[in-house]
Amino acid sequence: MDKKFIYKMIENIFKQYYQHGENLPLNKSDYDRLYEEILTVKATETDADLYDIINDVVYEFLSGA
Repeated sequence: MDKKFIYKMIENIFKQYYQHGENLPLNKSDYDRLYEEILTVKATETDADLYDIINDVVYEFLSGA
């Protein structure tokens, strides 16, 4: 999967949780960790929608689950 595309999707989902003008609480290692988690879930749940997977992973990241 294209890493830039996944990063952009992660960023867009984070923007749903943060007001305009707030900095996103992500650094490079956070993006990498989320990306790897997304790939792992997608590999095990091949029929799952990528958008849903990214939403779930970002939510878990934010909630500390």
